[in-house]
Amino acid sequence: MARVTGIGGVFLRARDPKALSAWYAQNLGIELSDYGGASFLWKDEVPATTGMTTWSLFPADTTYFGPGIPDGPQAAMINYRVDDLDALLAQLTAAGVPIDPHRENADYGKFAWVTDPEGNRLELWQPLPSA
Repeated sequence: MARVTGIGGVFLRARDPKALSAWYAQNLGIELSDYGGASFLWKDEVPATTGMTTWSLFPADTTYFGPGIPDGPQAAMINYRVDDLDALLAQLTAAGVPIDPHRENADYGKFAWVTDPEGNRLELWQPLPSA
């Protein structure tokens, strides 16, 4: 049987794509290529051997994605893998980015949540090295 083998892309709507792209580059280090997107290659995985993309469904009434953007509830949330969650949160705090004070630590990583300028809640995940 033919099947899906991974996530090929993540696409977001934006009221001001140029400004939002600049915010992601400045605050999360996501630099856009000439084609207008960013490519994350598995050779960049940090720490090594933690490469994985999770795909999951949540109930329509979930609050996990936050309160929603002004135009209605947020339909999706992106989980960004990061190399140093504490350092990134310090940078984002200094830049005035809204950060949820709630944190989670699990046996597979540390989690935090921030909000971009258009009201999208983002999940930041620092994987822990494999046992």
